[in-house]
Amino acid sequence: MSVQPSAPPAGKRPAMTLNSLMKMLADGEKITMLTAYDATFAAVADLAGVEIILVGDSLGMVCQGHNSTIPVTLDNMRYHTECVARGLQKQNGRPLVLGDMPFGSYATPEQAFRSASVLMQAGAHMVKLEGGAWLATTVEFLVTRGIPVCGHIGLTPQSVNTLGGYRVQGRTESAAQQLMHDALQLQNAGAQALVMEMVPAALSGEITRALTTCATIGIGAGVDTAGQILVLHDMLGVTQGKVPKFAHNFMTDTGNVLGAMQAFVQAVKEKRFPVNELHAW
Repeated sequence: MSVQPSAPPAGKRPAMTLNSLMKMLADGEKITMLTAYDATFAAVADLAGVEIILVGDSLGMVCQGHNSTIPVTLDNMRYHTECVARGLQKQNGRPLVLGDMPFGSYATPEQAFRSASVLMQAGAHMVKLEGGAWLATTVEFLVTRGIPVCGHIGLTPQSVNTLGGYRVQGRTESAAQQLMHDALQLQNAGAQALVMEMVPAALSGEITRALTTCATIGIGAGVDTAGQILVLHDMLGVTQGKVPKFAHNFMTDTGNVLGAMQAFVQAVKEKRFPVNELHAW
């Protein structure tokens, strides 16, 4: 399987910044995000034109073989963030690097700042936290200290034991109202991006339209979000075990990794992915 076919040098494209992310949001240009956990795949994602690389705590499942993200440590996240950052630095990479804050690393604003500082020093440009309005104080604490923040609502994998499994969130009126409240509170606290996972398409579209300074990134949340993310291994069709129904194997039409990533980017930009509302696992 080919990993790095020839492609134009990524360094000729301007690097992504928070300002350029906000410009994409204002212009209505779809934002693309993929996970990556090492230097090689980060470099290929850059060549493919991906705007944001998430160093996700999903590495606990796809790299470490765990059944959830909960065992992932801050040191694990630091190591993989460093790997991704080095892969991009070698070619003057364009994407923003988004580092996941692992389970148990942001219980208080002060702990969150210490943990986020580790990831920022490892090469992240922004950090991601899972949770709703209860995190608003923490988000504001980080943003005012120079750490950009991406929120994560809907299905939050670190809370899978509380949620009772990998299920669609926001199906009832009260749950939908809570997700809207969470999104607005996180935006008001300073979050500039928001992952929405396994949220009904109509609701995710409504939330997206309600936010003005926060880019929504969907995963199993319909086509009306400001952007889309997939886990790298799901997108390449190499996930071991159960694959979410909302995922798509982009390798089937291309046969190589760069082509698959480019196909993902193009499908998102042209609003051809996701094609329907498949949220269940």
